[in-house]
Amino acid sequence: MIQLKLKIDNASRFVSENEIKLFESEVELKRQKIYEKTGAGSDFLGWVDLPAQIDEDLLADLEKDAARIKTDSQVAVVIGIGGSYLGARAVIDALSNNFYPMQYQKSGNPLVVYAGQNIGEEYTAQLLDFLEDKSYSLIVISKSGTTTEPAIAFRLLRKHLEEKYGEQEAAKRIYAITDVSKGALKTLADNKGYKTYVIPDDVGGRYSVLTPVGLLPIAVAGFDIRQFVEGAKNMQQFLQQESALYKNPAALYAVVRNILYRKGKTTEIMASYTPNLMYITEWWKQLYGESEGKEQKGIFPAGVNFTTDLHSMGQYIQDGLRNIFETVVRVENPSRTIEIPHDEDNLDGLNFLAGKRLSYVNKMAETGTMLAHVDGQVPNLEIILPRIDENVLGELIYFFEMGCAISGYILEVNPFDQPGVEAYKKNMFALLEKPGFEKETAEIKERLK
Repeated sequence: MIQLKLKIDNASRFVSENEIKLFESEVELKRQKIYEKTGAGSDFLGWVDLPAQIDEDLLADLEKDAARIKTDSQVAVVIGIGGSYLGARAVIDALSNNFYPMQYQKSGNPLVVYAGQNIGEEYTAQLLDFLEDKSYSLIVISKSGTTTEPAIAFRLLRKHLEEKYGEQEAAKRIYAITDVSKGALKTLADNKGYKTYVIPDDVGGRYSVLTPVGLLPIAVAGFDIRQFVEGAKNMQQFLQQESALYKNPAALYAVVRNILYRKGKTTEIMASYTPNLMYITEWWKQLYGESEGKEQKGIFPAGVNFTTDLHSMGQYIQDGLRNIFETVVRVENPSRTIEIPHDEDNLDGLNFLAGKRLSYVNKMAETGTMLAHVDGQVPNLEIILPRIDENVLGELIYFFEMGCAISGYILEVNPFDQPGVEAYKKNMFALLEKPGFEKETAEIKERLK
């Protein structure tokens, strides 16, 4: 049985039971296309069965290398962009102390930092400065090895690592997660003797967190990848076996958000009252934005962190353009307990809260906000987690992946390609005068005159 729950009560005035029931036969057809791998983008449906197929040998190898990195290094640099780093970062941040960068030395695990997710010169220079007096290893993630942002970062960091340790020792500190047989990174890894892991051909980057792409960094950070995989496996099995729409949370989530979309609710705002989940929202934004935003279609994914953003975005959500709905990720049981103390002077007027837990106040803020937003014509969906741990996060990740696939098929787009991403690359390469882009370079220079 799964632990995650989906609650749609606070969307009931906007979406009726009859409207949901009208999708029953359509959703079953979409699910068949996913499980039988006959739908659009079927070459990238390897993630569907992935949790159940992860074997003991792979997990043991990942744990062994994570232990080796822990012994070798104070810092592990994960080089990747998009799904090649966001999934790992989402899980690591969710499970970590909020002050993790300042606490990692006490944990005994390497600090995991990120590179190649931007081309910021200051960011990269500061990272190199930071690594100057640290022992470190690199985890470089790319199927091709030629994606511009991570390829630049890897070139710079590999040079720094080789100058620091020498080429032979540096090679022992580089872990390449790449294609099984081809590409620039695979060729370099074979030539230099890097330890390699495979990104399956049939798993796209944004669905790859349950491959070594996500599992190795998560293990390096000190978390239990076996429990993470187990949670995903439980969700995989439950969703595959449960055909009833109202009992299948991924299918129900996909249907309700598409009904709202057809009624003009074209922006979905992911909200959480738990700061650790900020990068879960960032990963979700990439998963849904890159999967659904095609052919002039798609729900725009946005994110807020409450209660912080109630003092900024809260005004727009309450009173702005009524094209939005919210999905709130709620955590029922915090891992720590803090009670508000009594104060004799009571100058802040908060003694009425004395003895109450912060989580209780947070919950009342959440409930009050939800009621206000629903009254303001903003439907609310709730994804309820009993707590934050590896097992529950495994469920959540797979739930979102399956919900995204079903939703994309309802929208009648291919949820597994990203043709729009190539547009900026073409212009960038032309402006950089990359060999082979001479025609495009001439055209874009003429356009910019």
